[in-house]
Amino acid sequence: MESSSNPDQNGTPTSSVSSPYRRTYSDISGLSHRFDVQSFYNRPSNTNAVVLSGHEEEDLSEEAVEPKDDAVNDVDGDREDNDLDSDIDSAEDAELEMMRERFAKLLLGEDMSGSGKGVCTAVTVSNSITNLYATVFGQSLRLQPLSTEKKDLWKREMNCFMSICDYIVEVIPRSLGTNVEITETKLRSDILMSLPALRKLDNMLMEILDSFTDNEFWYVERGSSSMNSGNGGRDSGTFRKVVVQRKDEKWWLPVPCVPAEGLSEEERKNLRHKRDCANQIHKAALAINDSTLNDMDIPDSYLTTLPKSGKASVGDVIYKQLCTAEKFYPEQLLDILKISSEHEAIELADKVEASLVTWRRKTGGLTHSKSSWDMMKDIGGDADRGNDKNHILAARARSLLFCLKQRFPELSQTSLDICKIQYNRDVGKAVLESYSRVLEGLAYNVVSWIDDVLYVDRTVRNRDD
Repeated sequence: MESSSNPDQNGTPTSSVSSPYRRTYSDISGLSHRFDVQSFYNRPSNTNAVVLSGHEEEDLSEEAVEPKDDAVNDVDGDREDNDLDSDIDSAEDAELEMMRERFAKLLLGEDMSGSGKGVCTAVTVSNSITNLYATVFGQSLRLQPLSTEKKDLWKREMNCFMSICDYIVEVIPRSLGTNVEITETKLRSDILMSLPALRKLDNMLMEILDSFTDNEFWYVERGSSSMNSGNGGRDSGTFRKVVVQRKDEKWWLPVPCVPAEGLSEEERKNLRHKRDCANQIHKAALAINDSTLNDMDIPDSYLTTLPKSGKASVGDVIYKQLCTAEKFYPEQLLDILKISSEHEAIELADKVEASLVTWRRKTGGLTHSKSSWDMMKDIGGDADRGNDKNHILAARARSLLFCLKQRFPELSQTSLDICKIQYNRDVGKAVLESYSRVLEGLAYNVVSWIDDVLYVDRTVRNRDD
């Protein structure tokens, strides 16, 4: 806030102090006031004038030379207010500068050279949400509340990205009579349905993390002195060898520890309840993400890489199971394949998805993409098209892919998903896809962390028995 300085009668400029309570970013406020130290001492009294003797006038003039304590306190208080106002200005300037940087990156498409070679706005938004998630939750490796700074950063940035969807609308005609028809605008149907749900899932995850305050378990870092000392950083004993062996493939994670007698029944019950909630959140976010990806167009660059037949994609073993069985059971097929690693699972997912697209193209029901409703109609219509081999193969491949993702919930994105995100031009779908993807990952991490604690507790109790 800026205010002008007016010189007093001696030519000395007066200082102005602004109030620290500011409602807006405007430089104009009705709460500002002006304070003049010298005029404070020389201001006329409101009481009736009294005739003083010369000696009394001398004493009064001497007292006037030295400022009163109250006046000094007022000056010090105004200086503190001035410092506080400066801090507020600095915080507002930093936030404004951050918003300018975000706006510039969106316009430039992450191409800081300004040559126009950047990515489209949809990809920029998707990358920004992914990077924000890594910044806020990248170092969060245990069950504990987020810091206030990170929580504020997450809410502020996500509100900024989601505000884009407030202007993505669809035009709907509305009849006012027999001959009069007008058009109205409302939020696009996919945003209207999915975005409030994602906000709710986000808040539920934050509530789950905030609830981990007074815990009976704790964590120690791998290789730390507290872990090697035998008491896990607390007086009570722990059972850690099994945990280290179980988490050997994830060496960066801290080791959960529980008391020697294990967790209390109430703590165990609360952990299971929170795990169930986080698991439901994971399923809901996964469903929204799959629906959004299904609505995205399949890029031509992906279609050109597909083989001419779906059999060439999945191989003879899987193709035989898809064709010959009267009733198809995807769980049994996965058991026969004996998939033991995530690498094998993602490789199989890519093959099945490629064959699925190939068979759907042969039926004439797929050119680029289909909405989720169209896909559901295809599933329901497979019974009517029972004699169409391509429809049967596509339906079974879809069920196999779904079962595979359920068995490996930590499965990374398939080649088709990555290609869709890379070539997507719809900003609304980019927000929904990236938001649901990061929430899906966070919910899965919460479930995994709770499973680790319950595993240690179960191991300790089994040892005592």
